[in-house]
Amino acid sequence: MDDGVTIIRGIWAGALLLWLGFLLFYDGLRRPLRQQEIDAFLATLGPRMAETGNEDKRLRAFLEADDGREFVMLNLVRTRPGPVTDPASGETRDGSDWLRRYSDPFVRGLVKRGGHPLFVGRKVGGYIDAWNTPEDPGWSLVGTMRYRSRRDLVRMASDPAFRAAHPAKSLGIETTFSFPTQRQIAFYASPRVTAGLALALMAALGHIMILTFGGGTI
Repeated sequence: MDDGVTIIRGIWAGALLLWLGFLLFYDGLRRPLRQQEIDAFLATLGPRMAETGNEDKRLRAFLEADDGREFVMLNLVRTRPGPVTDPASGETRDGSDWLRRYSDPFVRGLVKRGGHPLFVGRKVGGYIDAWNTPEDPGWSLVGTMRYRSRRDLVRMASDPAFRAAHPAKSLGIETTFSFPTQRQIAFYASPRVTAGLALALMAALGHIMILTFGGGTI
């Protein structure tokens, strides 16, 4: 019976270690960006921000206010209608296909860094409630993406693989805007809770199997 107790303790200890390891991956070390990191990253952007009508001072302010914690990016997207030809390669695809050629590697890179999509949906109607806003440009999609930290945003934007896929974003998207948010209220179980419950369930099943087939009780 002592062997059974040891195995059961090992199962629960292993589940706990796996959960702690997941938390370390999912939340990271929560170290705010250093000024040198911010300056070095912004220097790599060159004229890219201005070319897309964005201001690097707004991005700098967001990075300099880093608290090391997660955030969620809200994205509204209008895809380009009909076939779109890449002027560099001459390849022609639908705008939505070009967007997928960007979004697929983007999501893979996000998941590798502890982030993930929270919600992606297609628009099914016009503005129902709108005050003092510009006319609806014809949004196609809305998406929310969880980033582990602002450092991960910087690392993703600096990744050569991400930059190689970025032209497909311009080919697939006609209009977009994005802004970062931090959660105040959410009625869903986060991956922290889901992973913990899944590991606890597996450990409990292992515990039951040891008791059942070991022929003893604890």
